[in-house]
Amino acid sequence: MPAGLRVLLPVFREFGGAARFSGPVATLRCFEDNTLLKAAVDAPGDGRVLVVDGGASLRRALLGGNLAAAAARNGWAGVLIDGCVRDVAELAACNIGIRALSAVPMPPLKRNEGQAGVAVCVQGTWVRPGDWLYADADGVVISDVPLPRARPLSPLFPLPPLSLLPPLP
Repeated sequence: MPAGLRVLLPVFREFGGAARFSGPVATLRCFEDNTLLKAAVDAPGDGRVLVVDGGASLRRALLGGNLAAAAARNGWAGVLIDGCVRDVAELAACNIGIRALSAVPMPPLKRNEGQAGVAVCVQGTWVRPGDWLYADADGVVISDVPLPRARPLSPLFPLPPLSLLPPLP
C-alpha cells in the first residue's frame, strides 16, 4: 500500500443518495449521543466529509433523515458513521454520501457528550481531521493528502473510480 493510504474494512453500507463522494475530513467522537453531529451538519460543510466514531454501537442511530437533509443542504459531501443510522428511505433521497454499519430504529441520546476535531479510530483505522476520504462502490480509502487523480465530488468535477488509482507495488 502506498504510504499515507489506508483502506477501511469493508463493513460500511451505503445509505445516501450519492454512491461516490470524497473530501477533506472533519471528525467527531460520540457514543449514542448525536448532539455534536447535529451541530456539525447544521454548519457549512464546504465539501468536507464528516467521519463519526460512534464506538461501533448498533443500539442507537446517530443520523436520521432530518440531519442528513441538513448535511446535504449545508454542503457536506458525505458522512461516514462507525455506528448506525435510521430513516433509511429518507437518507436515500438525500443527495449526499452516507455510510454506516447498519440501520436501527432507536433514536440517539441527547447528553451533549463527545469530542470534535480529534483523531478517531474507525474499525481499527486512524482518521485525522484534514485527511482525505474517498468512497465509491469498491470501498473507502483514507489518504493523508489529496490524491492526484481525484478531486472533491461536485457536479463539475466527478470522482473517478478507486480502481483508477495506481496499482499497489
